[in-house]
Amino acid sequence: MDTRLVAARVIAEVLDRRRHLDQVLATAEAEVPPRDRGLLRELCYGVLRWYFRYDYLIRQWLKRPLKPGDTDLRALILCGMYQLEHLRIPDHAAVAATVEAARTLKKPWAANLINALLRRFQRETANLDALLTAAPGAFYAHPDWLLQRLREQWPEHWQGIVASNNRRPPLHLRVNRRYGNRDEYLAELQDQGIAAVASRLSPWGICLEQPMDVEAIPGFTAGRVSVQDFGAQLAAPLLDLHAGERILDACAAPGGKTGHILEIAPGQVNVTAVESDAQRLPRVQQNLERLGLNAGIMHSDIIQRDDWWDGSPFDRVLLDVPCSATGVIRRHPDIKILRTPEQVAKLAELQRRILDSVWAVLKPGGRLLYATCSLLEEEGDGQIAGFLRRQSDAVAVPIDADWGQEGSCGRWLVPGADDTDGFYYAALAKTG
Repeated sequence: MDTRLVAARVIAEVLDRRRHLDQVLATAEAEVPPRDRGLLRELCYGVLRWYFRYDYLIRQWLKRPLKPGDTDLRALILCGMYQLEHLRIPDHAAVAATVEAARTLKKPWAANLINALLRRFQRETANLDALLTAAPGAFYAHPDWLLQRLREQWPEHWQGIVASNNRRPPLHLRVNRRYGNRDEYLAELQDQGIAAVASRLSPWGICLEQPMDVEAIPGFTAGRVSVQDFGAQLAAPLLDLHAGERILDACAAPGGKTGHILEIAPGQVNVTAVESDAQRLPRVQQNLERLGLNAGIMHSDIIQRDDWWDGSPFDRVLLDVPCSATGVIRRHPDIKILRTPEQVAKLAELQRRILDSVWAVLKPGGRLLYATCSLLEEEGDGQIAGFLRRQSDAVAVPIDADWGQEGSCGRWLVPGADDTDGFYYAALAKTG
């Protein structure tokens, strides 16, 4: 099947059925030859990254709006615009291929419409920013509600955040120190002609200058390295681990942080990983097996303590809660389309319930690390401030670090700074 048509159908699934891009792509990639899968991913991720820019232009330029049943056509137009602005495909070839793809949609009028819109896009390319200045959401390629929140909550950083969200994400690795140190691995990459640089934030972190297929990364299948953003690599050390401790990794999938805890623990520790999503649970086991590590893995709703907890308290708890994912948009551009303010409010309520429930399994003197890949106040400092008011035996432990932005209760990592995704961390100690 034509790659552009497959991409259009994937994008339409995200727009119409509100499905996550990764889920749709997982099956759609089998419909195109291996040589075209890179183009398929580039079109899908790129279109969703710039969706609000191109969709605004389509709505402005059409005399009559497209019908609800024409999402596949709209997605194909979006693919054509993205090719013209961001890919090295010659303009005439991009237009011709997109128009040809439209001929198979069983909408005879579609080919002429796509040709006209893409030709106009070509003519207007140099003036696009001027055309979009009256519509900030289109200019910055973000939904209006999220752009407003970012401007209000990050007045000094919002432009950098938005710019980072609109860039392709880097490929970060975490070296498994059980199999060697970072300098040795960097030297091995250099010997193989793979350009990479060390992270300033994480002593295990490496950024590949050119992304590559995960299976082709030296030592990946043997567990010597994992793919993990620099910001996520900060979670395990913030737990302040000690030998012999009993550790809970709540909301554990896909298991990257679980593995890191076991890699850096200074001696034997007992780790329990709980995950409520049955479809994501196998990823935890697969990651641990690849790393040669073991943990107790359980499928359960973390709030329902009686279903998974044996009553013995934990010394450390990592609570990486479900969130809006507004800090990882550069890796998941469909978040711009799928997330709504109403969902954020529901997620904040879920986080509150999880915090209150999990706090009971932490022993006095223990530490809980609250983590979220959100940039929104109600999922970060606002959430923790409310928790501290409710729990008299909880105190915030200051995070003394030279990275990120200090908050009222925890610490934020802002996309674009130190080349990380967006994260929020708060360390809490139980008194008594």
